[in-house]
Parts: sequence; C-alpha cells; structure tokens
Amino acid sequence: MASITIFGKGNMGSAIGGNFEAAGNEVTYITKDTPVEQLGEIVILSVPYPAIAGILAAHRDLFAGKIVIDITNPLNFETFDSLVVPADSSAAAEIAKEIPDASVIKAFNTTFAATLATKKVAGAHPTTVLLASDDKEAKDKLVAALEGSGLAFIDAGLLKRARELEAMGFLQISLAAADKISWTGGFGIFH
Repeated sequence: MASITIFGKGNMGSAIGGNFEAAGNEVTYITKDTPVEQLGEIVILSVPYPAIAGILAAHRDLFAGKIVIDITNPLNFETFDSLVVPADSSAAAEIAKEIPDASVIKAFNTTFAATLATKKVAGAHPTTVLLASDDKEAKDKLVAALEGSGLAFIDAGLLKRARELEAMGFLQISLAAADKISWTGGFGIFH
C-alpha cells in the first residue's frame, strides 16, 4: 500500500484517486482550502497547468524525495491552438526543473476521466496509461501501486517523451472539443 496525495478533486483527480483506492492505497485529496503539512510518497498534480507554479512555490520543500505525477496538458485554453510550454520542452520537464529533488513522471494526460473510471476506451478496449520519466524505479513504483486497478501501462521512455505525450493529449482534447470523438473515447493502444 502506498500513500497518495492528489492536488485537485475534479473529474480527473477523482478518477485517478478511485484507481489508487481500488488497488488498496490510501488517498488524500488537497483542494484550494486544504492546509498542507505533508505529502504522500506519490503526489499527483491534477490541476490545470497554470495552477502548478503556485503549488510548487507554496510547498517546494515537501516535494523532495517524492514521486510526482504530472497529468497536465498545457494547452492554450483560450485558443485551443497551441501548447504554452517551449517547443523543445514539456510541462513535465518544466516541473522537473522546479523540483529537482523529486522524481517527475508524465502520466494520465492521454486518458480522459471517463476512460479511467470505466477502465475502457470507447466502451470496449482497455485503458492504457503511458508513462515518461527519467526514473525507472519511480515508474515501477507507480505501476505497482496501481496493480489490481484494471488499468494497463506502457513505459513510453525518458521524460523527454513527455513532449510527445502532451501533443497526443492536445490532439485528443481538440478532437473531443470539436465533437469528432466522445469524451468516453480517445486513443487506444493494442499490443
């Protein structure tokens, strides 16, 4: 059993937390008004990308030694036309620069909340979570903490692959926002 802290309790935070709970972990949610004194060994940043800078600044020392999961897709939500991080970087890489004593993993950004809750994409295919991080041990601990949740996982490589994962998330959100796919659909990976 792992101790999990989730910043945010929206659709994604609740769906991710439900998977950790189903796998037998202890989950604590932090919202805007929650006092923060400590964090679990795995911390999920389930808030819009612009909110992350404030969270990191307010609790920087608490992130040392933690596994930090960035689920964000740093879209320009005004235009839905671009990502707001440098073209040679990613939200996850920017977060890793801010908290160098933590192990940052990009995960859950290519899945919708509905597919995490049902464990199915388009009602038929297993939900697969793609992971990118420079810390293989941290990725292994994340997958172990979710064993029995019903989700599938693929290691997508080093943290530099987060840029491609964010582009996939951007495309998926753009398609759903344009009603070209449903919010219960998305990318399925079959292997």
